[in-house]
Amino acid sequence: MSDRAERLRDFLNRAGWGDATLTALAGDASTRRYLRAERKSATAMVMDQPQSAETPPAPAGADPEQRKRLGYNAVARLAGADCARFVAVSEYLRHRGLSTPQIYAWDAAEGFVLSEDLGNTLYADMIGAGHDPTELYRTAVDILLRLHQDPAPSDLPGDMPLLRYDELALLAEIDLFAEWYLPLVLGRKASDSEGSQHRALWTSALSQLGGNIPVFVHRDYHAQNLMWLAHRRGLARTGVIDFQDAVAGSAAYDLVSLLEDARRDVPRELAEAMRKHYLGERSGSTGFDTQIFAAEMAIMAAQRNAKILGIFSRLYLRDGKPRYLSMIPRVWRYLERDLHHPVLAALKTWYDDHIPSGLRQAAPQTGARP
Repeated sequence: MSDRAERLRDFLNRAGWGDATLTALAGDASTRRYLRAERKSATAMVMDQPQSAETPPAPAGADPEQRKRLGYNAVARLAGADCARFVAVSEYLRHRGLSTPQIYAWDAAEGFVLSEDLGNTLYADMIGAGHDPTELYRTAVDILLRLHQDPAPSDLPGDMPLLRYDELALLAEIDLFAEWYLPLVLGRKASDSEGSQHRALWTSALSQLGGNIPVFVHRDYHAQNLMWLAHRRGLARTGVIDFQDAVAGSAAYDLVSLLEDARRDVPRELAEAMRKHYLGERSGSTGFDTQIFAAEMAIMAAQRNAKILGIFSRLYLRDGKPRYLSMIPRVWRYLERDLHHPVLAALKTWYDDHIPSGLRQAAPQTGARP
């Protein structure tokens, strides 16, 4: 038994689940892993998040106050959120009447959480089995409407700060496109001018955001992280998971994350119906402007999709995970749609000049490493 496994078993012993049988679940793109704990007729979920001592580098231009505010330190960081943040976010969402796993026990120092098992009925699986997605997506949008009624809190339960998803953080993610995607498809590193032009154009685009009051942002809100709990009522019918990277940011972000899902096609008719539903519910809100929000959606969608292209490329080039490459053409279809909004005209020209359409329509070859 490895040292990590021994520490996990010790944690379960202390939580009263030492006799449980553990079954590993399918992994994702992160360093986290999830296991189902079973004993007699009871089940629970175990999150195993090794606590890295590595501090991610701050984006270029970050001054000490920005580094502190964004959490670029070993205590609270934007990437690689720890178990304490998972627990804090879960409690916040449960207080809002939403279904998140109840926390049974946790050890932030070791990186273990034992929580309620919400089952296996993912939105993604139901849709894949032919279930009509309309009710699922409408409930998911209604959850966002509930969360967007109020400004994001400055702190989560337990005095855990909710970090700001502001321009500095968004640009740090955008840089992944030039750093990882361009080398993958062009077979060479991005030049200094390519990287600086890309960042400058995105700096200009992000400066046009509406300046709305930040709301709670899940940051990975899509069909793989939503579960259907048919025995519950109202918004509680949807279980929300994988929320530990939550931040305070644009209300458009989670909506486009849901409707432009990198892992599966969302029919355009469904996406448009859900967009209209969201806008219809918010159109009477004080200070809400539909046209300004539409531009914000385009900017946030394009930012997210460009970032994902960089992340999927990094997962292959650095981490040896090629399965995400097959999703790149879908992400490009979303991104091309986003770039048609007038607010992104300059960026559309840059992408058209640097990434020929032929490179967007097929998944990169796994042998093509620069």
